[in-house]
Amino acid sequence: MSSEVKVFDADEISKHTTHDDCWVVINGRVYNVSSYIDEHPGGEEVLLDVAGSDATEAFDDIGHSDEAHEILAKLFIGNLKGAKPVEAKRAQSYKSEEGSVNVPLIAVVVFLLAFGAYYYKTNF
Repeated sequence: MSSEVKVFDADEISKHTTHDDCWVVINGRVYNVSSYIDEHPGGEEVLLDVAGSDATEAFDDIGHSDEAHEILAKLFIGNLKGAKPVEAKRAQSYKSEEGSVNVPLIAVVVFLLAFGAYYYKTNF
């Protein structure tokens, strides 16, 4: 079994633009998304709009979940010729790292405490 990754040129990728044969490039990696097109939460039109081309910007702009990245990894078929594949950007999570401060959560708590104090002071 060969571990060598296939390399596709842009002309080859541009031929795969239909519902049943849909390839996209994301961060220099080529993916055959044909088997996933009907399950895509954004609808098939989103994928068909970028079919056969570089969809990196569209993919990164949405901020896909970790689950989306796992699905994408299963659809990998090779690399774009001349591109240097990089890791796709992941959506920023609000889960705090151990020992770090979760600023949005603190802001909500402070707001609720201030509101509670105001309500108590004006009604009692």
